[in-house]
Amino acid sequence: MALTSEDLLAISQLLDTKLDARLKPMENDIRFIRDEQILMRDEQSRLRDEQALMRKEQALMREEQALMKEEQARINLIIENDILHAINILVENYLPAAKRYENATEKIESMQTDIDIMKKVIADHSEKLKKIS
Repeated sequence: MALTSEDLLAISQLLDTKLDARLKPMENDIRFIRDEQILMRDEQSRLRDEQALMRKEQALMREEQALMKEEQARINLIIENDILHAINILVENYLPAAKRYENATEKIESMQTDIDIMKKVIADHSEKLKKIS
């Protein structure tokens, strides 16, 4: 049996139809994989951008931390040199003054007692002098 051109053409079309039927799902799968690959590249690019941004933010935070450490060092220096020095001067002057006031209070109380006695004596002497004169 010899195949005619029409037979060969029919076989060819049949094979093309079957091949197309089998290739279509594969083409769809390949297209899907390519689309997914594009999405993954986009996501990867976005992640790289975010990572770069995070690195910049981290660098800024380090700079801010360094500035804060400098400020803290300055504040500590001011506390040591100015505030503590002033407090020490106040303490040096306050304690002796407080002791002087404490001692003076005892003397003032004693003097008040003496003055009260002197008033009584003077009043008594004035009475006696009035009686004599």
